[in-house]
Amino acid sequence: MDEKVRSYLGGAAVIGILAVSYAAVVGVRTYSQSIEPSSFRSFSVTADAKVVAVPDVAAFTASVITEGGLDLGALQEANIEKTNAVIAYVKDEGVDEKDVKTEGYSVEPRYQYYGCETGTCPPPRIVGYTVRQTVSVKVRDFAKAGEILGGVVTKGANSVSSLSFTIDDPTEVQAEARAEAIEKAKAKARVIADEAGFNVGRLLSIDEGGYVPPMPYYYREAYGMGGAGDAAKVAASIEPGSQDVTVTVTLRYEIR
Repeated sequence: MDEKVRSYLGGAAVIGILAVSYAAVVGVRTYSQSIEPSSFRSFSVTADAKVVAVPDVAAFTASVITEGGLDLGALQEANIEKTNAVIAYVKDEGVDEKDVKTEGYSVEPRYQYYGCETGTCPPPRIVGYTVRQTVSVKVRDFAKAGEILGGVVTKGANSVSSLSFTIDDPTEVQAEARAEAIEKAKAKARVIADEAGFNVGRLLSIDEGGYVPPMPYYYREAYGMGGAGDAAKVAASIEPGSQDVTVTVTLRYEIR
């Protein structure tokens, strides 16, 4: 009787060990497949889509550059006064406060250099300073963009540049381009699978790229050149045009 019991128990133990081993193997295989299928069991497709959109923001920078002698305090005061006048002007023209930003402020010495006739060179001497303050402006009303570009010069800005047209919030346009790119990639994956004789499995990963490039407009009213009238005439011909918003997607599928 004891021999039969021991035999039964031994057989049950062997069966239990085999069942546990099989479950472990299946579990490891399932887990490994779920976290990262082998590279030779997957394939990738890439597609892109382009949506044409009209910019809604004209952005530019306006700088007030003040040069003078050694009285730095007076130069800074004069520079700040003109810069404040430029900022007040663009706000009076309807530009929102959040669309006006100080981009930079600098003070640079100007030196007098001397010759070296006697073999010794005297050190350069500071003879004055240049104060520069730069403000970036976003204009959302294109009907006023040209007028504002010319107006900041009349208020004291003597360097206006970096005019570009952008889409302030490209989210909606990007979503449209993304959806189109994904559909193209799916269709491409089905074609590849049919031609190669396999089935498209699970979607394993998706990567996205793309950008909304700003559209530069090479307008510049340089320091010491031209005047407010010239700036206004150039700005009057400004047109935003359109921009291409491109999104690229890469889909990786399991091969079945």
